[in-house]
Amino acid sequence: MPSTQLPAIEIVNQVPSGADHVVVGLQGGEPRLVGVGSATEKAAKPFGGVLELARSLGAESRAGHVTLLPRLDTALAVVGLGEDEPTPEQVRRSTGAAVRALLGRSGEAPVHVAVNLSTDEPETVRAAIEGAVLGADEFTKVGSEPRQRVSRLSVVSAVSGAEAKQVLADAEAVARAVLTARTWVNTPANLLYPQTFAEQAKDLAKGSKIEVEVLDEKELARQGFGGILAVGGGSARPPRLVRLDYKPRGARNHLVLVGKGITFDTGGLNLKPAEGMYTMKCDMSGAAAVLAATRAIAELGLAVHVTCYASMAENMPSGSSYRPSDVITMYGGQTVENVNSDAEGRLVMADALARAQTDRPDLVVDVATLTGACMVALGLRTAGLMTSDDATADLVLDAAEVAGEDFWQLPIPEHIRSELDSKVADLKSGGSRYGGAMTAAAFLQRFVAQDTAWAHLDIAGPAFNSEQPYDYVPNGGTGASVRTLVELARSLQD
Repeated sequence: MPSTQLPAIEIVNQVPSGADHVVVGLQGGEPRLVGVGSATEKAAKPFGGVLELARSLGAESRAGHVTLLPRLDTALAVVGLGEDEPTPEQVRRSTGAAVRALLGRSGEAPVHVAVNLSTDEPETVRAAIEGAVLGADEFTKVGSEPRQRVSRLSVVSAVSGAEAKQVLADAEAVARAVLTARTWVNTPANLLYPQTFAEQAKDLAKGSKIEVEVLDEKELARQGFGGILAVGGGSARPPRLVRLDYKPRGARNHLVLVGKGITFDTGGLNLKPAEGMYTMKCDMSGAAAVLAATRAIAELGLAVHVTCYASMAENMPSGSSYRPSDVITMYGGQTVENVNSDAEGRLVMADALARAQTDRPDLVVDVATLTGACMVALGLRTAGLMTSDDATADLVLDAAEVAGEDFWQLPIPEHIRSELDSKVADLKSGGSRYGGAMTAAAFLQRFVAQDTAWAHLDIAGPAFNSEQPYDYVPNGGTGASVRTLVELARSLQD
């Protein structure tokens, strides 16, 4: 199981005297400082006050803009919060940016960070905690012990008592889940492959009320999971299907999560070019997200029945690889003409989606780094959403808004569905080069019952950040969609 140790986190009514670093805010068109204590203001008096000092160093109220001040009574980071009252996501992003900047200036020793942004609403306090924890996250080199850069985190707020305790529990569970997903995504594929990934998924469920089932290649063959077996058939490391089930008392809604777990994608016989293959250890981001989110949902005790499927395979070229033009019999009996062996994700997902129908779910959500076409359409920071109906889309988009993640709904037009017609099988695995994200969604929907609410999340863009870190997002795995899935489950409790 990935190491996801969190700092000691507390919600306090004032900045502790021993804090090494303090994050304060700059807000408004006519800028005003938020969270500066009297001792700091007194120490800055020779410079005309903290506001004048900060502005002289280039501080802006633009959301996420960070200015590090010379040490006064403490090391100070002034972060922009925007002109209006900041949303929880703006607080999350600004706090993450500020903590990253502070850690860039500090040494190797763990530090105590205090955040004082007048965050008095529970949602905003939670966002500040998540932003600070996720912003402090750094990639750990293989063979090195994870570094705890922030040893203690203090968030100043008027929230107290039982409410503060609940806010803290929510923030810690979600942050831990995001860090778990990030760690899995960042692990090299020679260390994380279907067998080890499945073992770590079992470890993740320990100590919770989650039941675990793992199907190996023999059981997959016995039950007819033709898609997973075909994709994994070219690798010396056989595939796995992991099923988690969390069913608390009183749960009235049943949510099924399905995640793509291609631990490395070479493209198979349709081999990717070298530059397109290097980051393909991230092709299991969907599985990482649904597994980590399920653990967080159970940890929070949310009253919703959650079943999670993670389809794990390694897509490799060899003499036993599946071929373009092969016809594959999927779980449940539908036959698929394989068009391109680099369109492997939809095959492993389709098997799990078909199996999920036997669970009689109220809502099915699948998550996958599925298409480069979605990245072309929406860029690297926005995920695609395609659904069975607009009511389901609204449900997911509302959860994403609360969680602070960017999704954009794309259609599944009828003419796209018709491109999947095959002369030799029930359907093809792909269509033309145009509208690839929608074509993939149309394919997946063929494995979902018509009367079942369904949503497909294509996280190909935001799942892995190959560029410089920003806000609370590091270089590498991001943990995309974890927060949205937890919020979705929370919304289904009623």
